[in-house]
Amino acid sequence: MFFALDGFLFAGWVVRIPAIKQQTGASASTLGLALLGVSAGAVITMMLTGRLCRRFGSHPVTVVCGVLLPLSIALPAQTHSALSLGVVLLVFGAAYGGMNVAMNSAAVDLVAALRRPVMPSFHAAFSLGGMIGAGLGGLVAGGLSPSAHLLCLTGIGLLVTAFAGPVLLRYPSRKPAPKAADGEAGPRGLSGRARRVVILFGVIALCTAYGEGALADWGALHLEQDLHAHPGVAAAGYSLFALAMTAGRLTGTALLERLGQTRTLVAGGTTAAAGMLLGSLAPTAWLALVGFAVTGLGLANIFPVAVGRAGELAGPGGVAAASTLGYGGMLLGPPAIGFLADWSSLPVALTTVALLAVAAAALGYGARNAAHT
Repeated sequence: MFFALDGFLFAGWVVRIPAIKQQTGASASTLGLALLGVSAGAVITMMLTGRLCRRFGSHPVTVVCGVLLPLSIALPAQTHSALSLGVVLLVFGAAYGGMNVAMNSAAVDLVAALRRPVMPSFHAAFSLGGMIGAGLGGLVAGGLSPSAHLLCLTGIGLLVTAFAGPVLLRYPSRKPAPKAADGEAGPRGLSGRARRVVILFGVIALCTAYGEGALADWGALHLEQDLHAHPGVAAAGYSLFALAMTAGRLTGTALLERLGQTRTLVAGGTTAAAGMLLGSLAPTAWLALVGFAVTGLGLANIFPVAVGRAGELAGPGGVAAASTLGYGGMLLGPPAIGFLADWSSLPVALTTVALLAVAAAALGYGARNAAHT
């Protein structure tokens, strides 16, 4: 439920970006700088949340973030300049980053207990929440102001946390012991080669999360601005992308058991690259929507696989490192797209998603024996 809530709230924000861009009078580049506030807040919080989870457990930290994130999502619609937007997005980003690290830490414990590659299922809940949030956002985009819409999301988020939080808190989260059973102290006890492999998986996660962040923040604007789609259709672009990711992740465990991790990484990266080339360069909105859907299918399982393989090698420390790099890509990608869009055009800027998807496939193939390092 917390994974789904995270995706739901994030999607509710991103589908209103075109309206808030107009409200603040921001250009593509200044909007990109404002979006950097999300990145900065999230990265700072991610570094601190791991320590909080080790001290208090991941379950209480998840619940606290489940309160802070809905409260912070109402803030962007109250701004009227790019500067003030950037400041409130710093707060939103801090809550978002904390939620992602805490809930992924809780999920890692559950994956270890189940002893099956089910991490894609948790991320499917995030995508499902994103699909619902974007779909509802598309329905209300023409008749509800951004302020009213985001305030409604605050209420929904607090209700979900009030329902799910006490249930989660009944079960104490596992706190890592000072040393693992085999005597290793964590990432610091790894060899230099093993650390490099963990970073490699983190870069794979970054390459694919870059695409997810770019489509979340710029997909609707591309459809509305470049392809002249109706605001409702533009909002549906991210919803379709999230639906495809949800479908891909729901079948992710079976796919991993059938193809293996390396083939899943390579196939996902090449599929996403082809889909994003269509989505960014298509002459019509409907073809672009098809491209977004194919991109979602391709990207679906790469991030969970990369994080999972880092965890196999280095335990929770590896998961934390790969997750931080990955979410950094999701949050730093949109500002980069904004600068590239001002320098060239938004469709050309979005083709960088395809380039990084190809890079993820190549790195995944190159790391095919890394799990045995």
